Amino acid sequence: MFENEEKPQRAILVAADCGEWDAEVSINELEELAKSAGAQVVAKVIQQRAEYDRATIVGRGKLNEIKELAEAENVDILIFDHELTAANIRNLEEATGLGVIDRTMLILDIFAARAQSRAGRLQVELAQYKYRLPRLEGMGKNLSRLGGGIGTRGPGESKLESDRRHIRRRIETLEHKLDELAANRELIRSRRKKDGIVTAAIVGYTNAGKSTLLNRLTNAGVLSEDKLFATLDPTARALELPDGRSIMLVDTVGFVRRLPHHLVEAFKSTLEETVQADLLLNVCDISSGEADSQTEVTRELLESLGADKIPMLNVLNKCDLIEGPLPICTDDCVLISAKTGAGIEEMLKKIAKMLAPTQIRINMLIPYSEGELLGEIRSSGRVFSEEFTPEGVLADALVDIKLLSRAQKYQQ
Repeated sequence: MFENEEKPQRAILVAADCGEWDAEVSINELEELAKSAGAQVVAKVIQQRAEYDRATIVGRGKLNEIKELAEAENVDILIFDHELTAANIRNLEEATGLGVIDRTMLILDIFAARAQSRAGRLQVELAQYKYRLPRLEGMGKNLSRLGGGIGTRGPGESKLESDRRHIRRRIETLEHKLDELAANRELIRSRRKKDGIVTAAIVGYTNAGKSTLLNRLTNAGVLSEDKLFATLDPTARALELPDGRSIMLVDTVGFVRRLPHHLVEAFKSTLEETVQADLLLNVCDISSGEADSQTEVTRELLESLGADKIPMLNVLNKCDLIEGPLPICTDDCVLISAKTGAGIEEMLKKIAKMLAPTQIRINMLIPYSEGELLGEIRSSGRVFSEEFTPEGVLADALVDIKLLSRAQKYQQ
């Protein structure tokens, strides 16, 4: 008996450090992305330069070194920590004889592998087509009929090479389908608002523990892995707060440094839940040395989405991994461990405090003549207990704000 196991592609990561960002931090994150896509990283190469080489990003000498290293290590693919043009890809492939992809193609590949919902798959396909259309001429090895692996999941190769008009028509079709799905989601959100459903969206850097938190709070059963972009499709679950209110908790796709604009555009329908939320739970991996910069990335992306004015609770996750004294939290932050459950009760109290009350819990003795009021309270709020007495119904209930003035007449 023989088992056929697909070997992971061996990759070299390449970056030119021209001072635009912290190249070391960025290439380390690229390594995590590559591992999430199933690659085996054998080396990371950073060249410090005053400016990028227009043809090959890194210099010719460095490229020859990379080629020799690739031959020695039996490397399959080069992954650049930059957005490459068609000419860059063509020049690099000709110079090294290897497949070449960039940071964006790698992220798209992960998205293609993880998308489960119809909307998620459509969004990935649209982003892939939009990215590949202007780069067709330079993507020879990645679009080869005999090729495969990272950077090749998604749209088929033959039409990409031969018929740009077909691609443009497909883009139009995908955009139309996504518009229809967006309209349906808007109806659902409008219904939620009409029914007084309050929504809290879990946002934050990828792999910060958002899905683990959702599972801890709601037993949602969402995939939770130590990988970047383990969650792509949004998941919504009901959550009961300590004051008895029920809110909708939504898990969203994680953010990452230098997320390309067109990728954000393609996933706007997924990120709509963030923009429409009543409260944002910004989950941050406090045990990471990059916690501050990751929080800044999240803040910038929320601002670009127009969600920066929404009230936000900073959830400092993975406090169980911190050695030494824990940071002191202000009113708008809380320390938790989604894995162990530490700090969860305090977080729920802060969520309840930050959300504008739509319902208030009170004890009432409602006369039998006001049975209609009790019926309205049952339908729009929640009755925890009721006892029938000679004077009327003694009820402990969560009363909608609209009914509060009438209900308070009978408050005990």
